[in-house]
Amino acid sequence: MIAKLQAIKERYNEIGEKLSVINISTEPDTYKKLMKEYKDLTPLIEKYDEYISQNSLIKEAEEMLQDATLDAEFKELYEAQLYEGKDRLLEIENEIKVLLLPKDPDDDKNVIVEIRGGAGGDEAALFVNSLYRMYTMYAESKGYKTEILSSNTTELGGFKEVCFVIEGDGAYSRYKFESGVHRVQRVPETESSGRIHTSTVTVAVLPETEEVEFEINPTDLQIDTFRSSGAGGQHINKTESAIRITHLPTGTVVECQDERSQHKNKDKAMKILRSRIYEQQKQEQSDLIAKERKSQVGTGDRSERIRTYNYPQGRVTDHRISLTLYKLQTFLDGDLDEMIDAIITNQRAAQLTTSEE
Repeated sequence: MIAKLQAIKERYNEIGEKLSVINISTEPDTYKKLMKEYKDLTPLIEKYDEYISQNSLIKEAEEMLQDATLDAEFKELYEAQLYEGKDRLLEIENEIKVLLLPKDPDDDKNVIVEIRGGAGGDEAALFVNSLYRMYTMYAESKGYKTEILSSNTTELGGFKEVCFVIEGDGAYSRYKFESGVHRVQRVPETESSGRIHTSTVTVAVLPETEEVEFEINPTDLQIDTFRSSGAGGQHINKTESAIRITHLPTGTVVECQDERSQHKNKDKAMKILRSRIYEQQKQEQSDLIAKERKSQVGTGDRSERIRTYNYPQGRVTDHRISLTLYKLQTFLDGDLDEMIDAIITNQRAAQLTTSEE
């Protein structure tokens, strides 16, 4: 591990030297690439420097304790330094192991979130709206921007489905474990007997991909235009501004009709399509790699039930890590960090176990 860290530090210093002399105006792409690598390596290098410093303190204490002339007071002081230092060194080693784990290349990307009502009809549609609100409030707390790409509303104020993009550094790393089935248990307002209903909603979280990193052959696309339906006013219903794009090799279909402009609808539809196909390919690769082992936090499959929101008991339970929080309303108001951090910790523990086998 030390040899690997030393090689990484040499690379880190090399990047630092290049950044100090590079001309940003003539080499913006190179500068951006080097700056990202430098930023990614900084936490690891800082932890490695702390490791070296702690090692020096331990050696100093060991050398001083070998001195036969050392008085009792100093001996006690150096013994404490030695024991505390060794404990801290073990902690740093574990922290370094986590930082050395392979990073998900999509972690820094923006995300496209798709939420759809499952079992439960109007109740499910209302909960789609609740989750949309929860995710956008969490995004706001992180300084991320959100924009609806497509939606299908209901008369009661819910969504049959809603698709939106979240833009911000590290957005995918915070949202990627939300894919799966979310179950809600509550008494509907229309239920006179007070009976608890169970509804389900599916969430898919896709890393947003750019054309430069993932291309789709135009000949593989069937693009249809049609008149928008639902809310939008007379103008939007009189023009064929809605877009349906079908990716023929995979059968993936995306519709977008939120904008009055056909061009804007096409751009949004292509953004969703690229991300869906990229995610399909990534999932196929992941399935091959992890054929014999499933991650402890789940497969990310949309059919997997990952969480239950129980209104009568005021709790939210994540079934993948068996964590229950008794602060449902706060959670629905976008306070997701405690849950997300616990899931990430669980995943890292599973990765460490795998890497050590």
